[in-house]
Amino acid sequence: MHWDLSTTLGFVFDSSTAFRLPNTSVRPPDVAWVSAERWGRLTKAEKIKFPPVCPDFVVELLSANDDLKTIQKKMQTEWIGNGCKLAWLIDPFEEMVFIYRADADVEIFNSFDQQLSGENVLPGFQFDLSKLKISY
Repeated sequence: MHWDLSTTLGFVFDSSTAFRLPNTSVRPPDVAWVSAERWGRLTKAEKIKFPPVCPDFVVELLSANDDLKTIQKKMQTEWIGNGCKLAWLIDPFEEMVFIYRADADVEIFNSFDQQLSGENVLPGFQFDLSKLKISY
């Protein structure tokens, strides 16, 4: 069973959903999660196009065309700076993960031989990074 389907804590969104952030920018993360409580505060109209809420949790997956420094800045200023509580920037090519948290330094993992935790933002959620290993 998928974690998101086994809880009623919130809602998961893919990259086809863009959010209007408090700084007025509109951003579509690769994966986002918004708590049920915060999502429930939005009107039906607000939920339809560019919901005006910063996700509680986001994942950005670095692509071959992305510049790491640019995406790192985006993680800090756009996501964490607008109220995201936990954000993962995953570089599948270098097998690195950058974990961003509100009011904390960036934590860096240099290996995909571990599991990431949803911490107190997504209680019970675990992600096995080894599933992202690229075989050449």
